[in-house]
Amino acid sequence: MWQETDNKLYRKFEFADFSEAFAFMTRVAIEAEKMNHHPLWINVWNKVEIWLSTHDAGDVVTEKDKKLAERIDKLL
Repeated sequence: MWQETDNKLYRKFEFADFSEAFAFMTRVAIEAEKMNHHPLWINVWNKVEIWLSTHDAGDVVTEKDKKLAERIDKLL
């Protein structure tokens, strides 16, 4: 579930292993590139943490972030 904190949408994902986490990141990267809207993220082994905000709008959450979050959820 996405949480809105510090003007960002945040979600932590956990996978079986690094390969699954990296495959997920690849799918997210493709969607982000289509939208020209790129996340801040961290990957350590089987965990991926993502923060979404719109830099052009003053680094706050916008509809663009919510739309990307919805697309990311559909990749699971």
